[in-house]
Amino acid sequence: MNATYSAIAVAAVALATLGIGLFGLRFSRTTSDFFVASRSVGPLWNSSAIGGEYLSAASYLGIAGLIVTFGADMVWFPVGWTAGYLVLLAFVAAPLRRSGAYTLPDFTQMRVQSTAARGVASVLVVVIGWLYLMPQFQGAGLVLHTVIGAPAWVGSVLVAVIVVINVVSGGMRSITFVQAFQYWLKLTALLVPLVFLLHAWVDDGSPTPSDAGASASWLSPVAADTGLGLSLYATYSLIVATFLGTMGLPHVVVRFYTNPDGRAARRTTLLVLALLGVFYLMPTAYGVIGRIYAGDLVDTGETDIVVLELPMRMIGGTLGEVLGALLTAGAFAAFLSTSSGVTMSLAGVLAQGPLARRVLGPVAGLQVGALLGILVPLGLALVSGRIAVASSVGFAFAVAASTFCPLLVLGIWWPRLTAPGAIAGMVAGGVGAGGAVIAAIVRGTDDGWVDQLLSRPAAWSMPLALATMVLVSLATQGRRPSNVRRTMVRLHTPERLRLDRADADGLSRPDPPRA
Repeated sequence: MNATYSAIAVAAVALATLGIGLFGLRFSRTTSDFFVASRSVGPLWNSSAIGGEYLSAASYLGIAGLIVTFGADMVWFPVGWTAGYLVLLAFVAAPLRRSGAYTLPDFTQMRVQSTAARGVASVLVVVIGWLYLMPQFQGAGLVLHTVIGAPAWVGSVLVAVIVVINVVSGGMRSITFVQAFQYWLKLTALLVPLVFLLHAWVDDGSPTPSDAGASASWLSPVAADTGLGLSLYATYSLIVATFLGTMGLPHVVVRFYTNPDGRAARRTTLLVLALLGVFYLMPTAYGVIGRIYAGDLVDTGETDIVVLELPMRMIGGTLGEVLGALLTAGAFAAFLSTSSGVTMSLAGVLAQGPLARRVLGPVAGLQVGALLGILVPLGLALVSGRIAVASSVGFAFAVAASTFCPLLVLGIWWPRLTAPGAIAGMVAGGVGAGGAVIAAIVRGTDDGWVDQLLSRPAAWSMPLALATMVLVSLATQGRRPSNVRRTMVRLHTPERLRLDRADADGLSRPDPPRA
């Protein structure tokens, strides 16, 4: 691949991202602008921004790499990541927007009236954010090293610097503009080369994976171990993590606070489903084509770069180099957009801490929180060994499904939830899922039931957290918040109904004309 074309593409994306972020600074004046864009982001803009931050390196590069290695079994990842928004639409989107919170810890404290529960939620936001950020930085380093030969740390540091500048300069306003732009950039970057690749595939006689020496049964449904440990249990655990983890991802949830009302939040979710559905067709197609033309990457363990490799292998020449540079630009946009969203959610939580509120103020606290929140995952990305981007993001989904998913569902729909129940459930789910993943990494194997349960814990850690929240809450009904009925009404009453009621009570009538 021509390093000059790729370097120009990366530079163009970096400059465009900085330019759009600084443009957002013109509209960021108040605390609400910085935290939730003054709750004025419409469904189309917000759905594009959610697509921009949600479609991370795991989606852009990781899905195709997994399909090259393990075949159609890996299609469960994009299916689960998309279908998770159906659950979010049905149970969470509109009530969460009506809560009026800025962050998940805000919602937790508002719902159960406990600063201790808020503290536990804050720690979990930071942990999930770090799990999500580390593979973005590692992926950026891998891409720049692959396409232009730069040291791996250059890509990681470059992404971190750009993200911090955007968050510090304009907060949620800037991030919204940046992420919406980057969704459409990523979609274009995958779609245009795919048209040429499919044309080359047809000209080559439309070979199948079996023609290239791959297993003829790779399209069969998930039923048996494929080498990744995807037994029937692991498949269901993957479904639980991806379906339910989406609603617990802090950087996804915070975007619904930016909608004007609950109705707009629902419309945003519907549009997100459409945008993700269109996008995920393309990494899957790249994986299928890569199975035919780049199967040798499995032996080298570099399947994460199959998307970037295909243009030169199938087309070559100047056109192949230009298409490869376009794909590189999209990959770099994926790192930037997801890192921006996660950093924004971390900064929002850190800015709400007591020290930041007393000493710095909300906006300055947000800016310092962005810097502090990004340093740890950047350091981990620089010193740790590389892991598959999709696998690392899967860990974050498992923790999110085992902590915030039960909290949101019970907090929104079950008035008997108490602070001790919420704390106990989040701790049980967080320790269960996080501890299991750490134990699986330490053991270093992937065979037998013990390793299956540890490496893919969502199927048991999420029910454990849910049961713990329910049982402890039932045992501590004396700790139920005194305002729980008012809170439930607020979460479930549509905004239009509130305004109609206010009109009926004479609360929003205009003043009578003066004599």
